Amino acid sequence: MLTVDFDRLGLRPGDRVLDMGAGGGRHAFEAYRRGGDVIAFDMDADELAGVRELFVAMREAGEVPEGAEADVKEGDALSLPFADGEFDRVVAAEVLEHIPADIQAIAELARVLRPGGTMAVSVPRWFPEIVNWKLSDDYHNVPYGHIRIYSDKELIGKLQNAGLTYDGKDYAHGLHAPYWWIKCAVGVTNDEHPAVKAYHRLLVWEIMKQPRALRLAGKVLDPLIGKSMVLYFTKPVSDPRAA
Repeated sequence: MLTVDFDRLGLRPGDRVLDMGAGGGRHAFEAYRRGGDVIAFDMDADELAGVRELFVAMREAGEVPEGAEADVKEGDALSLPFADGEFDRVVAAEVLEHIPADIQAIAELARVLRPGGTMAVSVPRWFPEIVNWKLSDDYHNVPYGHIRIYSDKELIGKLQNAGLTYDGKDYAHGLHAPYWWIKCAVGVTNDEHPAVKAYHRLLVWEIMKQPRALRLAGKVLDPLIGKSMVLYFTKPVSDPRAA
């Protein structure tokens, strides 16, 4: 299930796309389907191996347009192994909340985005996330877990300080916030709890079948309790910090 709106990002066939912190690859796969020249970047070699395999399977199944390219790259978000301005579009979905030196990571994201290029950054939204933290320490006190909760003002300011122009925000996954509240309330590893199992079936139904009733419910809930906040930015053609 996608968090970023690629139409709003402005992705076009042939665009060079970086999915930083790609994880299992969901946004990289969508960029590839849309004809992008995609790099899935992450520090987890095992995750990237699976992403590479699916890139190959997508190509063999004819799911990507002619000319689209995709590859994976392992590395550190604080020192991206790419040239200045190499990418037309950058996605960083649900990753900055894991990185202690987030300002350095943001500077790297801004560096590799070309002037005139666009970026989408998503993080857990403040209200749903603070509920999770209040209900359960185990939700975030795990290796490589969430180390901060962003307000929209804070994160927008950090990205603007990196020289980016703020274009607006969306919220996503309103149906998912209650699921995590339930898990935090009964124990984040207690997947056999009846309430957790029942709500999980609902989410699987939403993802697999996309019933109209749940699509409408999502549209209502996203702005109210959407679990993710998605921010959109453009890199100015001339960096205002250089003026």
